[in-house]
Amino acid sequence: MRALVTGIAGFAGSHLAAYLLRHTACEVHGIVHRHDWRILDLREQLTLWRGDLRNPLWVSEVIQKVQPDYLLHLAAWSDVGGSWEQPWTTFELNVQTQLSLLEAVRKQTPTCRVLAVGSNEIYGKIQAEDLPIDEETPLRPHNPYGVSKAAQDLMAQQYFLSYGLDVIRVRAFNQFGPGQSDDFSASAFARQIAEIEAGQRPPLVRVGNLSAQRDFTDVRDMVRAYWLATQQGQAGEAYNVGSGQPRSIQSILDFLLAASDRPIAVETDPGRLRPSDVPVSYCDARHFRAVSGWQPEISFETSLTDVLNDWRQRVRRV
Repeated sequence: MRALVTGIAGFAGSHLAAYLLRHTACEVHGIVHRHDWRILDLREQLTLWRGDLRNPLWVSEVIQKVQPDYLLHLAAWSDVGGSWEQPWTTFELNVQTQLSLLEAVRKQTPTCRVLAVGSNEIYGKIQAEDLPIDEETPLRPHNPYGVSKAAQDLMAQQYFLSYGLDVIRVRAFNQFGPGQSDDFSASAFARQIAEIEAGQRPPLVRVGNLSAQRDFTDVRDMVRAYWLATQQGQAGEAYNVGSGQPRSIQSILDFLLAASDRPIAVETDPGRLRPSDVPVSYCDARHFRAVSGWQPEISFETSLTDVLNDWRQRVRRV
């Protein structure tokens, strides 16, 4: 069996590649656009294809050559805050790339099972009565990233309804863990603390909105859910995946500060505040758990410790 992972050198993609190599008998192929530092230790076990998913001719050629049994589409613009500054790039990288892939699968490998990875950001402006968020919650995206992911979700559903493609949609809530970029809160705090410990910056952590509450899941638990979705999910269905427990950004910062032996001050950075933010968001994942039996296995505290230690190692390598 062949599994093709887009964005295999990205944060979630690299963890998924490691999971597939360790726990399945799949021949693992991956699409890489630029950097591949996250998968350097896996490269000899992978077949990599380097190119631009926005190029439909190249995508069609890769799909024809690989003939995947599973296509796990993780490649995406993932910086929610950055999408306000680059809305068109966000839309292009998320919507156009998925369209290229679905068209190629439709024409070249119509029996391939496709996993379209979405985001909780498609739900957008959550009201108190919406909580916890299930798959029937209305889509009200309120940032450019959320709009692009909603378009991806609807497109995946359309290809199932129109062409009968074997497409499954996963709506992943916030994921974090080692290897994540510092565009995200836990990793941003951890990097600053690691650099403070290494004497590379003053003892001050700059933060955005600390009161927001989100549903955090370790990326290693999340990629296990992705694979379970390809094995147990029903074509055409959408599944929320998350812990079901809201945690404040403040609680992340508090834990990471306590894990350091340095006295560190905190300062709000207006540049880290978004034009629009949801106070509380967490999911109802019963639909997915009913079909897969999935449960998070890695504790919130273990994940944060791993994030901080990962940044300590990265800072020392610089």
